[in-house]
Amino acid sequence: MPKSRNWKLIIMALVIIILLAIPGYSWMKKTNKEHAERQRSTLSPVIMVPGSSATINRFNSLVKLLNQKTPYKHSLLKIEVEEDGTLTYSGSIKKGDNEPFIVIGFQNRHDGYSNIKKQAGWLDDAFYEIFTNYKFNNFKAFGHSNGGLIWTYWLEHFYSDYKSDVKVKKLMTLGSPYNFSETNVKKKTQMLSDFIKYKKRLPKSLIVYSLSGGESYESDGLVPEASVEAGKYIFQKQVKSFTAMTVTGEDAQHSSLPQNKQVVKIIKQYLLDKQRKVGPSQPKTKG
Repeated sequence: MPKSRNWKLIIMALVIIILLAIPGYSWMKKTNKEHAERQRSTLSPVIMVPGSSATINRFNSLVKLLNQKTPYKHSLLKIEVEEDGTLTYSGSIKKGDNEPFIVIGFQNRHDGYSNIKKQAGWLDDAFYEIFTNYKFNNFKAFGHSNGGLIWTYWLEHFYSDYKSDVKVKKLMTLGSPYNFSETNVKKKTQMLSDFIKYKKRLPKSLIVYSLSGGESYESDGLVPEASVEAGKYIFQKQVKSFTAMTVTGEDAQHSSLPQNKQVVKIIKQYLLDKQRKVGPSQPKTKG
């Protein structure tokens, strides 16, 4: 083969290598920039998931109560996920609010374990979008009723995709029926059995609070107390700490729990950050 032909092949190979390297370099540079922005971020949202049959407006009253008698008002962004993964936004994250509330709800709000698994997938669709757009490096999770089950499934099956970039600091569940309507933990539902099976996937640093309502000595009027207590078989000795609490008195019935005054106090004391600072503005939402 002539020497000139060899040189042409070498030059062509070098050109191809350079052309292939340019996109890789640009991608790496962009990724490093986004990682640096995420690490510097002071945003720490509280992401809320309602239970079955509840819309994205489920926590409006709760947010209003949490914003009373506080100099720092939490803004509210709501996202509804349709069955095809389409996201509909309403509300916004206000400039300087480093601890906003983000409610993620679903068009399909049916009950049942099979649907909870679907909803966890839709939760992941929404989480990926806010994770990408807002570049926060930590968050707190809150779930009422089935919302707590959806969060638990998401933590066991989806969180591993994000754990190197974002830390889930706390999970607070409210009236979440980990064994559905069963009052005897020896009769484990398939869902509870699966949660226990995959519990080692839960983050070791997670702090979990499980709240139940005490309308009677046995239930909150809908969810058996024993079903809520079954959560201990998932979280105890698996996460950093697991604390169970029972709230009583006015608004201790299942559907009223998010407006219960004790619940509001517990959220303020245990879920929200103790000191909130006003930081740089966050990107505007699509809503």
